[in-house]
Amino acid sequence: MTAFRTRLRMSRLLLYTVLVSVTGLFLGPFGWLVITGLKSPGELAASPVHWLPDHIQWGNFAEAFTTIDFLGYARNSLIIATLYATLVTLSSAWVGFGFARLSAPGKKQMFGVLLGSMMLPQIVTLFPTYLIFAKLGMVNTYWPWVLWGLASAPYLVFLFRQFFAGMPRELEEAAIIDGCGYVRIFWRIFLPQSLPVIAASFVIAFTWTWGDFIAPSLLLDTDRTTLAVAVSNSYVNASGAPINNLVAAGAVMYVVPILLIFLVAQRGFVSGAATTGLK
Repeated sequence: MTAFRTRLRMSRLLLYTVLVSVTGLFLGPFGWLVITGLKSPGELAASPVHWLPDHIQWGNFAEAFTTIDFLGYARNSLIIATLYATLVTLSSAWVGFGFARLSAPGKKQMFGVLLGSMMLPQIVTLFPTYLIFAKLGMVNTYWPWVLWGLASAPYLVFLFRQFFAGMPRELEEAAIIDGCGYVRIFWRIFLPQSLPVIAASFVIAFTWTWGDFIAPSLLLDTDRTTLAVAVSNSYVNASGAPINNLVAAGAVMYVVPILLIFLVAQRGFVSGAATTGLK
């Protein structure tokens, strides 16, 4: 019995060591970003490298906040990310419901094509999409994100399809007997039951859009662009070279909202990601 407890303690110690190591590996880049944001320009240019700042420069964060219209760009990012995440969550839920509960010729083949589209890089479709939006006069507007949201997203469709496919058939049959159509079944029965997947889908879609750099750079001008583009391009000196400590400070403030959203929705996100794999 004592030997068993010793092995159990050792296995737990090994597991915790691995978890702490992996956590440190993931937090390392963010920690280095914070440290860089607290250094002076001289310390960044010093050789050998100063791992920690000699004098913490909290003013870098204030300067990064005031050098650009930080709140204005953050508002743009928030509008686009919330709009897209809401629309794509609802549209993906509807498409996933159709794949999970409805029967039609060629459904399996269509679902295979949908999954195959996840392997297409964004850059492959972005330039043809830009030409379409330019022809329609939607460049420098937020309409592209509305249309992308209404078109659903393959990965999110897969999440909802997996979740809806595991729900009991009796719920659907009872609703049909009571005279409900599939639209009402979706809104009144299936969607309220899928709150964990909705939370996971919303967080994923919000993160995609908040962190997107390519599409806003291509489709929006300086006044309407997002915080990701502003932080990447705006902190430069008179010669056009980036001011790295301000870039790092701005990047830290740019990442914080995503961390807060994940912490608030963490339980729903994890639950949704776990339940979509159950049948």
